Amino acid sequence: MLHLPTGVGKTRTAMNVICDHLRQSEPCVVVWLARGRELLEQAALEFEQAWSALGNRQVIVRRMWGEAPADIDGFTDGLVVLGLDKATAAAKDDPVFLERLALRTTLTVFDEAHQTIAPTYRRTVDALTLRSDSSLLGLTATPGRTWQDLSEDGRLADYFARRKVMLEIDGYDNPVTALIEQGYLARPEFRTVAADSGMKLSSRDQQALATSFDIPDALITQLAENTQWNLQVVRTILDLSEQHRRILVFAASVAHSRLIVAILSIFGLNADQITAESSTRHRAHVIKRFKSPGPRPMILSNYGVLTTGFDAPAASAAVIARPTRSLVLYSQMVGRVIRGPKAGGTPTCEVVTVVDPALPGFGDVAEAFTNWEDVWGER
Repeated sequence: MLHLPTGVGKTRTAMNVICDHLRQSEPCVVVWLARGRELLEQAALEFEQAWSALGNRQVIVRRMWGEAPADIDGFTDGLVVLGLDKATAAAKDDPVFLERLALRTTLTVFDEAHQTIAPTYRRTVDALTLRSDSSLLGLTATPGRTWQDLSEDGRLADYFARRKVMLEIDGYDNPVTALIEQGYLARPEFRTVAADSGMKLSSRDQQALATSFDIPDALITQLAENTQWNLQVVRTILDLSEQHRRILVFAASVAHSRLIVAILSIFGLNADQITAESSTRHRAHVIKRFKSPGPRPMILSNYGVLTTGFDAPAASAAVIARPTRSLVLYSQMVGRVIRGPKAGGTPTCEVVTVVDPALPGFGDVAEAFTNWEDVWGER
């Protein structure tokens, strides 16, 4: 497992490993696994750029996600960028698809590898690493599955044989602190805004909170429909728009995201949204606008889309309007606005978590980065 903070080049570092592997093992196939078209396209482009400088021959980059065919006929040398959903679907259509690919694969790279032991994904990884000479490399900024379940985190560490490489910087106990001081990461300013929703938790709700890895969907829905909660979310965004040019909003649901954008538009703000339901064309258009410089502030709201694989260095503020008990998810959301000036971003960023007093929250990127060290060190 390669453990690097968000924003310091996990993908680029891994591409150097892949290029070394392809040069030393000719011909061979490397498979890159990820979920979400932004992560997948980013990987394909990064490899093409890296190989143009480091490659020693012409190889193929096979993109396999979305509507692209899962076609490996005649493919014996290069990189397959394979969506995890596509891998599952292809295996259903052709029960020996993964096995045929595995016979040619000597290195599998799993981006956001804290997801590896989810049952469906694990079946894909197990199938692709059948060869005795095959290797597996995981990439993540959060090498754990949960915040409070050590046995679940331990299963992830065991799957990677508890072999984890973490960025170390001389003179610092925590690399995140060093990267902030050196300007590669923005210095985050955290604050929470208490929104008293008036929502009362039943004994069943409290039990669900105690036993689940995240906030139950039913509670999220109640909160997203609450007037007081939404007034606080909108007020927070309005205040931030006076100081920030690009603001990301992480909504509690698709309907919640639509509602936020509609209200902001009524106030005359430049606001848009993307969700899993958005078309590819709309998604690309909105993201391009958000990444482009412009005189007006722009707010981009999303639900379940931009937590990973989204790189917009100009984004300097995040409003986390979806409560969560997942330190992994929280860290990913914060990571979208933490690019520092040496990475094309901003010296500081602001993260506002709109929280209900009855629900839990987080807030320290350096502490979050090293949260799972004791799990990986145990035997």
